[in-house]
Amino acid sequence: MKLKDAIAKRIKEIIKEKGITQYQLFKQSGVPQSTISTILNSETKTTKISTIFEICDGLNIELSEFFDCDYMKRNNLDD
Repeated sequence: MKLKDAIAKRIKEIIKEKGITQYQLFKQSGVPQSTISTILNSETKTTKISTIFEICDGLNIELSEFFDCDYMKRNNLDD
């Protein structure tokens, strides 16, 4: 899996777990809605760690929790 796809998948998982929408994530994180949409649709080659941090802040989770899943491990990523 490519890193950009893993990031999108992880965000989708967490917003589903928390029962919020992309719009609510935008409101809670301050990350522009267009940026969130671009990330979730895997239309970006890279995502800044600062953007992921802001998303995590909006989701009320730590960065470590965001990256703590099997498909985020180096041997499962193609990038």
